[in-house]
Amino acid sequence: MSRSGRAASAAGHGGHHATVEALAQRIFKGIYGEGDTLVVPELMAELDVSQTVLREAVKVLTTKGLLDTDPHRGTFVSPRDEWNLLDTDVLRWKLAAGVSSDFFADVLELRRSIEPAAAALAAERRTDADLAELDAALRTMAATEDDPALLVRADAAFHTAMLLASNNRFYAQMRRVIVPVLVERDRAVPAAERRFGHPHAAHAAVVDAVRDRDVDGAYMAMLELLDVSAREHP
Repeated sequence: MSRSGRAASAAGHGGHHATVEALAQRIFKGIYGEGDTLVVPELMAELDVSQTVLREAVKVLTTKGLLDTDPHRGTFVSPRDEWNLLDTDVLRWKLAAGVSSDFFADVLELRRSIEPAAAALAAERRTDADLAELDAALRTMAATEDDPALLVRADAAFHTAMLLASNNRFYAQMRRVIVPVLVERDRAVPAAERRFGHPHAAHAAVVDAVRDRDVDGAYMAMLELLDVSAREHP
């Protein structure tokens, strides 16, 4: 059974979460395009859910920017630029549906504006516990020569730890956006295809600067790391 079929089957048992997932999948797959109006009786029959369950699912997707309502049009799919990509569910659905190179380019621009500054703050504010998390990620990364999947996890752990080490609550929350995209991008480029060698050294340079409380050095080392990443994933 397909993923959407499983979601629909689960929704048939009255599952609110499954109904949200089923509707979101239809939107991201283009079954419902921008501006399309949802026909509520048809959806209730298709998903085998009550009007109450469907109404609650619509409310969830409306808060995430995917749906909107109008007295004359009913419930319809919002324009894509209204979709809240900072929402973890929306981002997950977007990544699952497939993204283009310009999507990754947009996220890299976001990362360049956030991660060097986060590294600089980490150099000022890092604790021993923060350093322990960064060092653990580096140790894992150093042992990933023949294990691409482990390298993806190590990279995610490193960037998560660095954002948390900034000890800025807003930078820390950005891991929920940056890290899932980072994982998806890393999976697309196997280690054997990397043109600029193993990434451990570039990551270690950032940690060394953070350890030394070198604010400018941490900023520049992270910027260089992101530049290497951009060249690795054009």
